[in-house]
Amino acid sequence: MVRSCTSGWCARFVERHQSALNFALLVVGYILYLLIGAGIFSAIELRYEQELRQELKAAQQDFLSNNPCVSQERLNELLARALEATKYGVSVLDNDTERNWDFVSSLFFTSTVLTTTGYGHTVPLSDEGKAFCIFYALFGIPVTLFFLTVVVERIMVLVTRRPVSYFHRRWAMSKSKLGAIHATCLAIIMALIFLIIPAWILFSIEKDWNFLESLYFCFISLTTIGLGDYIPGEARNKEDNPHPQLYRFSITVYLVLGLVFVLVVLETCCELPQMRRLRQRFYQERVRELDSETTNIIERDHMSDQQSNPSYHVTDHLPVIPSVSEQAASLQQDGKSMPYTPVSESAVDSKLR
Repeated sequence: MVRSCTSGWCARFVERHQSALNFALLVVGYILYLLIGAGIFSAIELRYEQELRQELKAAQQDFLSNNPCVSQERLNELLARALEATKYGVSVLDNDTERNWDFVSSLFFTSTVLTTTGYGHTVPLSDEGKAFCIFYALFGIPVTLFFLTVVVERIMVLVTRRPVSYFHRRWAMSKSKLGAIHATCLAIIMALIFLIIPAWILFSIEKDWNFLESLYFCFISLTTIGLGDYIPGEARNKEDNPHPQLYRFSITVYLVLGLVFVLVVLETCCELPQMRRLRQRFYQERVRELDSETTNIIERDHMSDQQSNPSYHVTDHLPVIPSVSEQAASLQQDGKSMPYTPVSESAVDSKLR
């Protein structure tokens, strides 16, 4: 008896707080995902970091042994200064052949700032530049988000909503199944156009990159992660990059267009009925009730539109009884259009007779 009561109470509790329990499981799952990712990265990269540290120490000791006139303190000062300059995008190697703040490079910088990619290889050096960067990003990032929203919405009509509606009418297939097929095909096409092909182009241009590194750069850039470990157009040899300005401008255009179409794919996936049902499991109860009420109202309005449409009445010619709201509206309209006039007693007597 006690077990049955306990199980019944548990079942009622789970049913009553289903969305809260789902949300708690989502939070726990996301935290576990973070912890598992951190553990895997630590297990993979820690060994390579230790090897690199040992190689740098060995190179430093070899340099000091071959150059006894240089002290370790002066060498450390030089390395610290060089690393600090590299952090600001200025390298001691071929320092006179590369400019980070010409117009095209500045355009590349503004695009990475406004799209929140932020490679970090080029940063403002002066206090004026840092202050302007704050002001520029404070207004530019919301404007960029608004611009991307408008552009994505217009593209969604052309590449998602119209094709799905067309094939839904043409093939009489359910929109949920057709939307999933369309989203899969669109993701494959976008991956081919904005990931595979650009990675192959970068692999053929950047002599120091392999195909995986080129694909890695494209993915990190289009997802606005922007780690900054791989930057195109940083070749020191002029023969490898004879037109650095045009190359940098092409990369800027690619990043903006690629980000737009990545957002189109994500928005297409978010509009799938399967994703909506999945998100609804994590809503609060009041929100879910509101959504169900809204759905019922829309369905009732749709049914009333079908009943009022004469194309749906083929054999039925029954009179349509207006609703209470329609009767009230008609009475109010009649009351406004026809002014009230008092009736005389003689007229009433004549009607009674």
